[in-house]
Amino acid sequence: AFAADSPANLRVDLKNSAGASVGSATLTEAANGVLARIEVKGLPPGWHGLHFHETGDCSKSDFTSAGGHVHAQATKVHGLLNPDLNEAGDLPNLYVGADGAGTVELLSTFVSLKGAGGRPALVDKDGSALVIHANADDYKTQPIGGAGARIACAVIPGG
Repeated sequence: AFAADSPANLRVDLKNSAGASVGSATLTEAANGVLARIEVKGLPPGWHGLHFHETGDCSKSDFTSAGGHVHAQATKVHGLLNPDLNEAGDLPNLYVGADGAGTVELLSTFVSLKGAGGRPALVDKDGSALVIHANADDYKTQPIGGAGARIACAVIPGG
């Protein structure tokens, strides 16, 4: 559900494989994409891949129920440093400090909350998910940039 403080904000809870809360994300529709503010705690220190996944389902403990990355085309090419990039779910990495906490604010121009500008909608019939991976995304290796296992997931509900 959209947060009460603004009709344009959607707040989602990030959970680990045991179902415990490890943070939250606030997603805001912007003029040319989605502004995401992600705050985490209790995660392993270091860089972590961060992606929007195609299905709003974090029910499996390995989060494979969230499907693959959000994409706008049948051919899927991963990587922010790949000149052929077309995966709409690709995001910059998240850094987690030695205390297990991290915060990032980023703008994805590849998606929208409800399909504005012809971009894939995060709030579609089956929703989507925000997934944090165990390792950093190298922004070029197929299919997920070497980001490894999924360690946290937030359901972005369908509309």
